[in-house]
Amino acid sequence: MKIELPRKVIMIINNLQLHGYEAFAVGGCVRDSILCRRPEDWDITTSAKPEEIKRLFRRTVDTGIEHGTVTVMIGKDGFEVTTYRVDGQYEDSRHPKEVTFTTNLEEDLRRRDFTINAMAYNDEIRLVDVFGGMQDLNHHLIRCVGDPMERFSEDALRILRAVRFSAQLAFPIEKNTAEAVRTLAPTLKNISAERIQVELVKLLTSNHPELIQDAYELGITKVILPEWDAMVGVEQNTRHHRYDVADHTLHALKNVKKDKILRLTMLFHDMGKPAMKTTDEKGVDHFKGHALVSEEIARKVLRRLKFDNETVKTVTRLVCYHDYRIEATPQNVRRAMNRIGVELFPYYLAVRMADVKAQSPYKRRAKIENIVAMRELYQEALINDQCVTLRQLKVSGRDLLKLGMKPGKQMGDILNELLELVIDEPEMNEKEKLCNYVKEKLGI
Repeated sequence: MKIELPRKVIMIINNLQLHGYEAFAVGGCVRDSILCRRPEDWDITTSAKPEEIKRLFRRTVDTGIEHGTVTVMIGKDGFEVTTYRVDGQYEDSRHPKEVTFTTNLEEDLRRRDFTINAMAYNDEIRLVDVFGGMQDLNHHLIRCVGDPMERFSEDALRILRAVRFSAQLAFPIEKNTAEAVRTLAPTLKNISAERIQVELVKLLTSNHPELIQDAYELGITKVILPEWDAMVGVEQNTRHHRYDVADHTLHALKNVKKDKILRLTMLFHDMGKPAMKTTDEKGVDHFKGHALVSEEIARKVLRRLKFDNETVKTVTRLVCYHDYRIEATPQNVRRAMNRIGVELFPYYLAVRMADVKAQSPYKRRAKIENIVAMRELYQEALINDQCVTLRQLKVSGRDLLKLGMKPGKQMGDILNELLELVIDEPEMNEKEKLCNYVKEKLGI
């Protein structure tokens, strides 16, 4: 098998080989190349020790030198080059107590998580596949290298990675590997929030975000996202729904593009429903106020998983407004743009569309047509530069000062009143008209 290695990767491998060392591309880049997927990065493994790697390359960075990893800089690109190693005992489901360097490639591959990630390649020897990675790629399986109980005991994050790779590649998890996941899922409590966050986002932004259901069935969400478990089995006896809350969320996740913000929004959008469910005398379920509760849950979970402030702010805002339903009129759309935010409005429309498509057929066509009409009115407002924010208002606080107003709450109230006026009547957004309005109102 021939893999087309990038020129800079070939340069690094050749340089190491010229000086008597073994060197191979390894791991995910080999797997993705075989699958005709574009690797995100290229990792290299070598028999050279870290100090020998540093001696052979002009520019290096000690990114993880205690574990044998040196980043070699070629131009603006960095490539992680790691010495063959054997991990010692794991004491906390996260880190080996010690790392021992070795000159044996097979020993290095043996410590890796899954067979499909335990293959190495260079142009001289070609593919090195000691643990059946190609066979598992051909059979579409996620299987641990060796004993899955040992692999997951070494690093509990591999438990979540198994589901993440399953979602990214659309491969089922091999039976024994899945059983080990189910057994050792509680050890995920030892993994840092940051590492959980990375894997969760990769799962959600994969081609199969609905496989978070596998994480539930294997006991993973019980540890890292118990809020998901609370949605499972919560029926929605209403004409607008056909699935329980969790199944509806799975469909909504599939209905939105692979964007981190959108997928996180759909994950959280109905998490407040279990707490807000009521049933009337006719047996119809209601979930009034669930959007606000969902917003609070989203904020709590995102902060628990150490998401950045901008992501927390954006996702919670979209969750808050996900059920904001309006008739598609120019005034309504402009007012919604003001409330939700001009830049965030396309996200809001995408969220509304995903939510509606995951509901029952009842009035679905009318709902979708309304969202499409809102999108057209939004674009029209942008093209015509219609005022929906104070920044676009043709008068400012400075203009009101010139009219004799004093700074303070009244000035802020007047500006907001003017904004409401021009949202309803865009033609009023002229300096003279607005100043005359203020003069008349205040009797100036």
